[in-house]
Amino acid sequence: MMMSVDTDLIRVLADPLRLRIVTLLAQETLCTTHLVEETGARQTNLSNHLRVLREAGVVETEPCGRYTYYKLRPDVIASLAGQFAELAESARTAAGNKRACP
Repeated sequence: MMMSVDTDLIRVLADPLRLRIVTLLAQETLCTTHLVEETGARQTNLSNHLRVLREAGVVETEPCGRYTYYKLRPDVIASLAGQFAELAESARTAAGNKRACP
């Protein structure tokens, strides 16, 4: 069975700053202030990237007083990893398949 990888999610994670944010959030839940310190990005730019990640379902928010904390949704990353694992297994299985040229 041919499976497809979630290309929308790959596009979201392909941005270097968003991938950096995801990597940081894989280690701990952080607020915007922490992410600005860690990435060196401007707050408005960071907020835009966080919005994209939130809309894609990659991160979720947790209000805490006047701060908003962000945490990674590991199930989304695991699902994408599973899709790639299935793709790799399909390639292993089909390694001997070769379509003849006309």
